[in-house]
Amino acid sequence: MVTPQMDREAFKKQMRAELESVMEGVADAVDNAPAGRIIRDSEETVRDLFAEFRRKTFEQATQLKINAAEAAFPPSEQPHNGQAETQ
Repeated sequence: MVTPQMDREAFKKQMRAELESVMEGVADAVDNAPAGRIIRDSEETVRDLFAEFRRKTFEQATQLKINAAEAAFPPSEQPHNGQAETQ
């Protein structure tokens, strides 16, 4: 069974802000590292920023896929027990 496709444009739009934040963090880490220690003092921060971005990206893609699958199926009917619904 093939599930419905996620909204790719919504996914890209949502993740662009995250990517911009990662790029700012990378620039900060490199700019704030002392001369002669740029790689040593920024590498771990950059790695962590991208690891978190990777996690958020996969999480968001998975959630959008789930949302698409749920939207493709109408809600199930409520069981009728012979009583009228009151509001």
